[in-house]
Amino acid sequence: MDLRLGGLSEPVGEQFPIIDLYQADGLPNHHLVVAHTVLNDCTVNIEDAYTAKGFDFAGTRKIDQATGYRSRAFLTVPMHNHQGDTVAVLQLLNKRTAHGIDGTFSSADQHIAESLASQAAVAITNHRLVDEMQALFDSFVRVIATAIDAKSAHTGAHCRRMPEATLLLAEATHRSQHPKSPVSPLTEDDRYEIKTAAWLHDCGKIVIPHHVMEKSTKLEGLFDRLPAIEARFAAKQQALCAAQLRAELDAYRNGQLFTEEEREVFANKQSTLQEDLTLIRRSNTDGEYLKDQDVERLQAIAQDTWEDIDGHRQPLLTEDELENLCIRHGTLNQEERKIIEGHVIATLDMLAELPFPKHLQRVPEYAGGHHERMDGSGYPNGLTREQLSLPARMLGIADVFEALTAPDRPYKTPMKLSQALNIMGRMVEERHLDPVLFAVFIEEGVYLDYARQYLQNYQIDTVDIDSLLRVSIASVDRVND
Repeated sequence: MDLRLGGLSEPVGEQFPIIDLYQADGLPNHHLVVAHTVLNDCTVNIEDAYTAKGFDFAGTRKIDQATGYRSRAFLTVPMHNHQGDTVAVLQLLNKRTAHGIDGTFSSADQHIAESLASQAAVAITNHRLVDEMQALFDSFVRVIATAIDAKSAHTGAHCRRMPEATLLLAEATHRSQHPKSPVSPLTEDDRYEIKTAAWLHDCGKIVIPHHVMEKSTKLEGLFDRLPAIEARFAAKQQALCAAQLRAELDAYRNGQLFTEEEREVFANKQSTLQEDLTLIRRSNTDGEYLKDQDVERLQAIAQDTWEDIDGHRQPLLTEDELENLCIRHGTLNQEERKIIEGHVIATLDMLAELPFPKHLQRVPEYAGGHHERMDGSGYPNGLTREQLSLPARMLGIADVFEALTAPDRPYKTPMKLSQALNIMGRMVEERHLDPVLFAVFIEEGVYLDYARQYLQNYQIDTVDIDSLLRVSIASVDRVND
């Protein structure tokens, strides 16, 4: 008939209908030979479908009428997996002999077909097991992201967006005509390996303490320390008010006037306190880079004292509060930054426990290199550009871009494309990011493809592509030199 369906052939003709094991009323469907075979776990050998009793071959007759074929002998054999479950049915039609179609399957034919069904069932079971194991692994990868998401919504979203950003760059590198672009043949196995590495690149963050991961201001910790500082300032302000009232009362009792100059002294102290508190509140946020004069003033505030409920003199700022407020940029102190950086070590330790198959052997290396820098100043291993694989460098660019533009980070305002790419351009100049991949990232419009899917409309602004490419070209030349 030259009719093929499935396999490596192009589907031809209409798809065969689904065979229901049970009828609409819930009763077993013994009218159809395939359903009967499954329900009774038995082989059915029919000499002629047109004369067979007990089975409905109306569908077969309809197909024969449409094709001009004559279906006669049917041999239907259940196929069992290693647990004895029926996984499929092998059905043979019209035995062919040297003299044409005999029309009857003999007992020997049936025995051979049952053996063939057993071998085919093994192949089907193995194929399904491979698919199920991959599905299980993929689900496990997503479970990790879900766990991180439950702990930190913005980090979980980061784990979900990273594969998309990385694969966009991988595809762009694959098609790029940039003269310095690495030759990057990209197979389906390569895509799957890169995608898996991107999903797992931050899995170590699951061990990072929540108060460090979510530290949106400098004074946040296990609890927010700003209200305690504000309470001290309020107590000191009340103490100043009380001191002023006592001074005025003493002057009145002594028959003296409380002068404007004396009032001004108290007013100036109150004003200074308010200015100090304003500086603390401003310094507490991750805004502009903290200036030297602000650090000096914070240190002076820490030398001032207030009186607690027991009458003991206490510093307005503790050493820990002063240390955190004096963080020059960001919200993390040195100890917390080391804890955060430790997530890569944790990632590598976790991935080392997984027996990756051959086509995923490089996942740990890809995932563990996304915080390395081209000049070797990154972490955890201080690897240089020459020591890092191409996918690891791709993950590095995707990681920075996603972090800068993420619209859901609690500790910072999401950047517009122009601002984020200018920062990445400086990182290229400082040999933190790969200059060639950054050029591909810009030339192929990877940043824009990603932005249209994941960024807010207001973040998509005009980008000075020529300027960014000049930066990347100069950096590429420096690398080559």
